[in-house]
Amino acid sequence: MNNIQSDYDLTDKLTFHVPAKSKFYVRVSSDDELLEALAFAKAKNLEILILGGGSNMLFHRDFVGLVIQIGHTGIQIISDDGRRVTVVVGAGEDWHDFVMFSLDRKFGGIENLSLIPGCVGASPMQNIGAYGVEIKQVLEWVEAIQIATGELRRFSKVDCELGYRESIFKAREKNKWVIVRVAFNLDRESELVTSYGALLSELRDIPENKRTHRDVSEAVIRIRRSKLPDPAILGNAGSFFKNPIISTSDFSALQTTHPDIPNYPQENGDVKLAAGWLIDKAGWKGHDRGTHGVHELQALVLVNRGGASGEEVWSLAKEIMESVKEKFGVRLHPEVNQIGL
Repeated sequence: MNNIQSDYDLTDKLTFHVPAKSKFYVRVSSDDELLEALAFAKAKNLEILILGGGSNMLFHRDFVGLVIQIGHTGIQIISDDGRRVTVVVGAGEDWHDFVMFSLDRKFGGIENLSLIPGCVGASPMQNIGAYGVEIKQVLEWVEAIQIATGELRRFSKVDCELGYRESIFKAREKNKWVIVRVAFNLDRESELVTSYGALLSELRDIPENKRTHRDVSEAVIRIRRSKLPDPAILGNAGSFFKNPIISTSDFSALQTTHPDIPNYPQENGDVKLAAGWLIDKAGWKGHDRGTHGVHELQALVLVNRGGASGEEVWSLAKEIMESVKEKFGVRLHPEVNQIGL
């Protein structure tokens, strides 16, 4: 490939804005270009790292392999019965732009996921979710190319093994596939999900029977903008930690000492906790280390104020995890992918 670049500075492609370089870099916009890039990496025995929007990564050091940025674009409606539609989207499309595309056509189902940073290809990999909605509720299938063989395979929703911020692509098939297209089932008459308190508060002035998918989206956008820093201004990767899920018995014990702890019962009987609340109560919200720290409005977000390294941000994250474990007996896990750790 003649468009592969050497010693490429990745810093501006990462929302954390920590300094990082790659030995080789290429952006691909088709399956054929991707196959060429994979062949290049194989011929040179290079490790491969797939990059989408750069919004869920923290680099600890430079990457001594080939970074492939997925630039597959395009949105195609492949079925429409007047109410329900199936939409196929290139993995390189911006996620929020796709949400807006859907709302412009009155397609419902993903309005709660407005303003989530990143590309469409990352949505099933992470099973992204917010305000009571997850990708698994609207996913139809995923097409991905196997790195080792170049095989194109279609994964059904069941095949994807979606869980809380998890999928087959992050678990037993990790680093084996490159997602190139995703199909979603959307619904013009889908039920609005407004059970989260902050969302209900934002919608309180609109009568329940008058609310639209667009109203929910705009409420979500207002909430996110009020609490989450813009990565273009302040380096961050959104929520750094997953919300922990614990057993009912562990939760009952925790609730005796912390009766006001926010909790979200799960279908299997476990209980999801709010990681941001735990971090806040452990005293970390607004913590400042000069070049980096914890955001003053949302304890889930670690920020790079300018000049921080990935290792420095990770050191802070580890201290927070240890502090929460000591205070609450709850183990936090990072949602952000650690590169070169």
